Amino acid sequence: GFTNAGKSTLISRISAARPKIADYPFTTLAPNLGVVSLSDDRSFVVADVPGLIKGAHEGHGLGDRFLRHVERTKVLVHLVDVSGASGRDPVEDFDTIQEELRLFDSELAAKPQIVAANKIDALDDPSALKRLTRHVRARGLPLIQISGVRGDGLQELLEAAWRGIAAARTV
Repeated sequence: GFTNAGKSTLISRISAARPKIADYPFTTLAPNLGVVSLSDDRSFVVADVPGLIKGAHEGHGLGDRFLRHVERTKVLVHLVDVSGASGRDPVEDFDTIQEELRLFDSELAAKPQIVAANKIDALDDPSALKRLTRHVRARGLPLIQISGVRGDGLQELLEAAWRGIAAARTV
């Protein structure tokens, strides 16, 4: 996701990882790893990478340095800030990240993805969430509404990630 989409907050809620969390761009300067534990002795590793911005595939921002780490993943969770606090459009953010992934590596962009509409607890324009939901689902991707801060939707997100990882292992 973009900078300040809530990636570090999310990993701190779903694992024992304790990344730096602050309200300014590029708080995350290096990937953070965490282990997610689910019921029935299921677990998987998650990676929080620095936020991507437009032009990341060309070296803008920090994200391009870490996209190689993402190439080893089985499932991508694309975190999108829907709160409106950033002043950005969630649909444009989604499309920008998709394009950056495609321009960096088409195989990476083709990995299974789950879109997590984050910060629903601070949603100021419900139509933005509706537009993102329609846009993402039209592309055949699942969208899960979450709040990294409150914990809303996290169990659903983790189970969806587990299903994606399990499906990728059988391929």
